[in-house]
Amino acid sequence: MEPEPDLRQVPEWSVTEMKARAASAQEIAASVRGQAERARAAARLLARAGSAEKNRALEGMAKALEARTADILAANRRDLERHGISLSEAARDRLRLEDKGVRAMAAALREVAVLPDPVGEVTRMWRRPNGLEVGRVRIPLGVIAMIYESRPDVTAGAAGLCLKSGNAVLLRGGSEAFESNRAIAGCLQEALRASGLPEAAVQTLERGEREAVDALLKLEGLVDVVIPRGGENLIRSVLEKSRIPVLRHAKGVCHVYVDDTADLDMAESICMNAKVQRPGVCNAMETMLVDRAIAPRFLPRMLRRFAEAGVELRGCEETRKYLGTAKPATEEDWGAEYLDKILAVRVVGGLEAAIEHIARYGSAHTEAIVTRDHARARRFLREVDSSVVLVNASTRFNDGGQLGLGAEIGISTSKIHAFGPMGLEELTTTKFIVYGNGQVRE
Repeated sequence: MEPEPDLRQVPEWSVTEMKARAASAQEIAASVRGQAERARAAARLLARAGSAEKNRALEGMAKALEARTADILAANRRDLERHGISLSEAARDRLRLEDKGVRAMAAALREVAVLPDPVGEVTRMWRRPNGLEVGRVRIPLGVIAMIYESRPDVTAGAAGLCLKSGNAVLLRGGSEAFESNRAIAGCLQEALRASGLPEAAVQTLERGEREAVDALLKLEGLVDVVIPRGGENLIRSVLEKSRIPVLRHAKGVCHVYVDDTADLDMAESICMNAKVQRPGVCNAMETMLVDRAIAPRFLPRMLRRFAEAGVELRGCEETRKYLGTAKPATEEDWGAEYLDKILAVRVVGGLEAAIEHIARYGSAHTEAIVTRDHARARRFLREVDSSVVLVNASTRFNDGGQLGLGAEIGISTSKIHAFGPMGLEELTTTKFIVYGNGQVRE
């Protein structure tokens, strides 16, 4: 432990500044604790709420977003005006909201409303020899802290999933989306008040300082789980500082492997979609692996199409033979999450080499194979250790909505509790229930 500073040796102006900072830190911590305490109280009420109550609240949230679309878009424009110039094109894309984006948020809330309520579901019952009836039932996690960057739509999606699964949520979006997130959360809280459910079930942190996140991560006993979504630095910071269990949404170093039996037209379509359709999201392809046997027929047309779409290509030595304008790929490129129109390309010596490359450089997020060989497809599914593994489909399908979960709160790349897109079931846990008729233990 570092010794306390001797204030007698510090200039008077520095002493004043140090005291002011200490007072500010205490004020921030008190504010965050107060919000967490209100969330804890709200979580107890939500755990008792019925499906009909929660569904009415979700419908009210959707209507509130639609009714206040103009306010939300105005707030988003303020965020873009203040921060857009310092962001990359992909980052601006993640931040930007339009009418259709607000409609999509409302639609996602309605989709969650019609999904089966997991809370109270008895997943299994069995009888013991002594007559005890033992079972497991789904219950909410409690209070969830959601820490994320950009993507204002996450605010509504996370709130809706947490509400339906009986959890209160504390939301801390990035400073670049502060106005957007506050406007969206205001709509959601308005709907909660009207529905009779606790407003504190959905809160954005009132303090925008970085210290507020640090204070939040210390609130074990009030907050049950932290879910970070964002860049590698954010994830690492949360993991290092949190005293609370973390379900991490790590970076998406996603691969598509084009096997030598692949249908070339299918492979071209899948790879274009995986990289170009929305390059700034975590399930976009970052590395394309191509079997050496098919490279002379596939790479010239594929690389040319990528270049025409404005994709910066970084290739291995063999790749650059087919497109000399591609930059030489470095060791860092193989493990990079670009979140932009940049793609690493490597020629490999077959399925074994592709699997080895993914095991070494992947992030356990999303991998795909394009092949007509059923045995190779099955081996790829079996041996590739990622949260979603696809055959003959784009990596962009690693998404809760696309996989039938409704909205998602994130894609867990850790295997403890959940692995892959986290929908309603993944926001619950189970407890044991036991029915007896007077049994005592001997």
